[in-house]
Amino acid sequence: MISDRAVKLGVLLFVAMFFAYLFGPLIIMSITAFNSADFPRVAPWDCFSVEWFDVLVNDDKLMDGLRNSIIIGVGVVVLAVPIGLAGALMLMHVGQRVRPWYYTIVVSPILIPGVVLGISTLIFWDRLGAMFNAGYESIFYDGIFLTIVGQTTFISAYAMLVFISRLQRFDPALEEAALDLGASNVQTFRKILLPFLKPAIGSAAVLAFLASFENYNTTVFTITSESTLTTVLASKVRYGINPSISALAVVIVTLTLFAAAVMEIKKRRTEAFDKAIAKAVIEGTDALSRLGRKSNRLIDPAFAMIILIFVAGIGTAYYAGTVGVDECKAAVEEAKRAAVQRRIEELRQRRMFQGAQPGVQQAPTTQPSGTSDVQAPGTEGYQGIFAPTNLEGQVKGEDDGGQTQPSGTDRPAPGTEGYQNIFAPQNLEGQVKGEQEGDEAGQDQNPDGSQAEPSSDAERPAPGTEGYQGIFAPTNLQNQVKSSD
Repeated sequence: MISDRAVKLGVLLFVAMFFAYLFGPLIIMSITAFNSADFPRVAPWDCFSVEWFDVLVNDDKLMDGLRNSIIIGVGVVVLAVPIGLAGALMLMHVGQRVRPWYYTIVVSPILIPGVVLGISTLIFWDRLGAMFNAGYESIFYDGIFLTIVGQTTFISAYAMLVFISRLQRFDPALEEAALDLGASNVQTFRKILLPFLKPAIGSAAVLAFLASFENYNTTVFTITSESTLTTVLASKVRYGINPSISALAVVIVTLTLFAAAVMEIKKRRTEAFDKAIAKAVIEGTDALSRLGRKSNRLIDPAFAMIILIFVAGIGTAYYAGTVGVDECKAAVEEAKRAAVQRRIEELRQRRMFQGAQPGVQQAPTTQPSGTSDVQAPGTEGYQGIFAPTNLEGQVKGEDDGGQTQPSGTDRPAPGTEGYQNIFAPQNLEGQVKGEQEGDEAGQDQNPDGSQAEPSSDAERPAPGTEGYQGIFAPTNLQNQVKSSD
């Protein structure tokens, strides 16, 4: 049987994991806003700085998108809240048989994909503008207007759901009593129903504004040539972002928490005020006057404390991030250059010794006099005519090492004096079968003048290669490449 302590510990662990999963990304993103690195990251940490907030403020495209998002959000609130209230009131007054059908119709925009709503809104207003022969500068093609209309089609359904949940707790007898006492329908709505719906109106307005502010699927089609905050952020993410996006997240999260704290204080103040009124009614009129003076003294310090904490936090972050930032950046850059230099040196050393492989036996070779016995890395297996040392001193102008110049018929043609050994032009003389020369180099003849046959099968050339001798003989390629054991 599991003890109560273990159950409580498991519940606390689950709650901690839930909040870590919920707020972990926000916390990490908020931390990256204060790192001086060019890309949002927590580690490795460079310098503590608030420069990305300045970059955010100076980003004209982002600021224009933010302004358009606020304008569109306010417009959506103005349209969606009254439409949602009207839909909720209509739902409460229709018959029981019609109510399910009506509810399905008014809620259906929520189920339609935002892409479909955006495209249909754009096409509808384009056809309507063509009907009235309106130009592209008219309201029919205005991106902000089309976005407000397109978002209102489904955000008004959200507002309606908020009003429906509030109206389910409303007592219709209050309206009937007001009408019986001589009040008109407008007076009943303004004096009875509207004060009861006041909390729902605020909630629906906030919900509509936030839904409009973060919408992308519908906005990307209806905004046309304009831009909103979401479309600008999407383009930045597509082509590369910097920590100014994290700075924007910090601002939004801070404002949200600040507004939530203010609303919580206001709610507690209202509850305390209602309890105090009930107590004052029992005690008398003097208690009501004392309540007003006492509430004023209790309300102001809490709100002032929130403002003070907010200003103190921003000021501390600003001054802590601007002092010594340049020195820190210089030190970070120097450390990066030193790390790159060390990496380059390591690669150089690795390339110098990468040819030393254990278990490989090199064929003994003789090096020319005056040359180094150390070969270039990676060329140890190439010997004979493929040896890299064959190229040493082959071009005219290099040290000949005491070689004597040819004389007589052995003198090379003019312009080819610098090419000797395997590159000497006379090596090509008489190498192809069919040339008639008296005494070919590298071939034996019989006394009667006929050519002698090879003494063994190993010396016999392959069929079709009898005419290629000397440096072109196929047998020269045998045992020229270093073989590994």
